[in-house]
Amino acid sequence: MKKHFAAILVAGILWGTTGVFRRLLDTMGLSTMGVVFIRSLIALICFTVTLLITDRNAFKIKLKDLWCFIGTGLVSFLFFTLCYFKAMTLMSLSTAAILLYSAPCFVILISVPCFHEKINVPKIVALVLAFAGCCLVSGIGSGENHLSVLGILCGLGSGICYALYSIFSRFALNRGYSSLTINFYTSLLATAGALCLGGWQSLPVCFSGSNEILVSLSTGIVTCFLPYMFYTFGLTGVENGKASIIASIEPVVATLMGILIFGESLTFMSAAGVVLVLSAIVVTNLRSSKD
Repeated sequence: MKKHFAAILVAGILWGTTGVFRRLLDTMGLSTMGVVFIRSLIALICFTVTLLITDRNAFKIKLKDLWCFIGTGLVSFLFFTLCYFKAMTLMSLSTAAILLYSAPCFVILISVPCFHEKINVPKIVALVLAFAGCCLVSGIGSGENHLSVLGILCGLGSGICYALYSIFSRFALNRGYSSLTINFYTSLLATAGALCLGGWQSLPVCFSGSNEILVSLSTGIVTCFLPYMFYTFGLTGVENGKASIIASIEPVVATLMGILIFGESLTFMSAAGVVLVLSAIVVTNLRSSKD
């Protein structure tokens, strides 16, 4: 249990660095679809090499189970990114982030009927603490929030799609597929989807020089290959709802990255949010150690 908990925590920490790489890619002139394509492409290459070295039989899947991987690759990975970045263009970054971090709520609600996971008091407390912490870290109440129906729908869509990765991955795990198999087909289908939507146009930019190549490779490995590998492995030993709460460390790391790298200030609300999220993770861990 401890290693699975740690794996999910590491995944959340790595995802928290996404903003740093996103800014670097922005300076290179990559489009949103270009970012999705290069992340999934690099991850696909890494997972392919990993399976070729460790277990070539893991490439085999049953056609009747393809829907699980369509769910993780297209519905979750691809559409989550598109919804989230679209939401950020239609409303403030903080509001978009808050709607994204509604994901643990959806994970828990869906996991109850699908996987018979229990909703208990510690889980509810951890969920409330995590969501409240994410709201504070995201800066709710600061600045003007321009809301629109389309923006709210895109924001909630990002939260739902983000949550569905845990759900579809659980279905695949229950059918006997390894975490590496799930990650390979997730990145394969996400890459194919981004390719069809024009992501390939970013390739000349990503490989135009040594710095661009380094940033592109680092983005794919640090924010996609490694965190998805750790998170999906963590799901083999941790309930969906708990895993989603633990991964809420992501906005905390993003906040700390902004302070350490970009010199952003730490407000009282952000600090309080960090404490709440960490408290939620502690509550989840204490409960998990008793299960």
